[in-house]
Amino acid sequence: MRQVLTTAIGKTIRAAMRLRGGGSALPGLIVEKIDPQFMARTLETLPRGVVVVSGTNGKTTTTKMVVELLEAAGLKVFTNRTGSNFSRGVVASLLGEINGMGKLDADIAVLELDEAWAVHFVKTVRPRYSLLLNVMRDQLDRFGEIDTTAGFLQKIAEATQETVVLNRDDSRVYAIHQHTRAQAKYFGLTTELIKLMPSDDSLKTGDAQANDAVACEVLLTEVGDQVATFQIGADNYQTEVAVNGVYNLLNAAAALSLAKTILPQTPTQTFIDAVALVKPAFGRGESINYKGTAIDLLLVKNPSGFRLSLLSFGKRDRQTMIAINDNYADGRDLSWLWDVDFTLLSGIHSVTGARAADMALRLHYDGVEIGQVQPDLKVALEDFLNSEPGKDKQIFCSYTAMLTLRKLLSEKTEVEDIS
Repeated sequence: MRQVLTTAIGKTIRAAMRLRGGGSALPGLIVEKIDPQFMARTLETLPRGVVVVSGTNGKTTTTKMVVELLEAAGLKVFTNRTGSNFSRGVVASLLGEINGMGKLDADIAVLELDEAWAVHFVKTVRPRYSLLLNVMRDQLDRFGEIDTTAGFLQKIAEATQETVVLNRDDSRVYAIHQHTRAQAKYFGLTTELIKLMPSDDSLKTGDAQANDAVACEVLLTEVGDQVATFQIGADNYQTEVAVNGVYNLLNAAAALSLAKTILPQTPTQTFIDAVALVKPAFGRGESINYKGTAIDLLLVKNPSGFRLSLLSFGKRDRQTMIAINDNYADGRDLSWLWDVDFTLLSGIHSVTGARAADMALRLHYDGVEIGQVQPDLKVALEDFLNSEPGKDKQIFCSYTAMLTLRKLLSEKTEVEDIS
């Protein structure tokens, strides 16, 4: 009876908020307050349990990949596809999927969770599987130390019941295998690719070496322009991919590892075919069409991630804007921008956002020419769109800047609804 009542209240609030055009996580927050066990009761009915995906970089894209791989193999998958990765976001997503009796029609849940909030989640819902991606210098004003972030991921692993899939070549993530009773499996890179995609640590030390002594479920061995080769068991699989950026190919290796762990009897080629079709998650290399031109939104939030994004997209013949905010969800301390090498950019149209002046100063020290500095995102976007019409564009943006720009673009052209 309580499940039905909570469902009715939550769905009513959700419908009201959607009419007002916002507040996607608010219904989840209210339901958490009035019925703290709602999420656990709903998820415990799933026959294949719950999967938690966490880590500093790549959570949203990797979760999307895992969902689409499992769906290609025939499973019904529930996920928090809006990227609202606190528990209230999971509850809000549940309210959109359950029926009037509070029942969820799914085989498995695959949930992207913020590192810190995942610790609270696993106290209520113990995952059957977890996938832990990486630990990087991101939001250290919130987490304090990079080892604190690793500690959060360790708590997820400790709560995992069956299998935890770990990044073999991130030393802090790999060390987590010592602190879990669950079976540990791994994904990774070759040494040659680690030199191309170094972690924050190896950027500082220059030491980029694969952990070859540990076997991987899936090893990324070669990358090209929208092409990747994965070693899975004794076989190599080369495939074209729709996602942008070399870093997303490692995310694909992670997703393949988890999918094969959950469904070991499924032919590997089924997963390879599915990973080739996965399109970028919103704001993570997402391409929005505006009057016949492409506008790519490229999320950046730490030195390694920004470096890899510049490596993938910095030299493209596209008009470029950088949008940087310093809201809570971005991280208030943006000193990490000084650890990024921007010399790949020969020049950009503009910088915008609350920290536009700081971004402009950083670019000045790397000799990057800037057309204009405009803190107002709406004004900057309008000028950017009207400049050189017909030329494809790209925007490197922090998280809240991306959300704002995406909303502004949705008022001008068709943008995928993620609510």
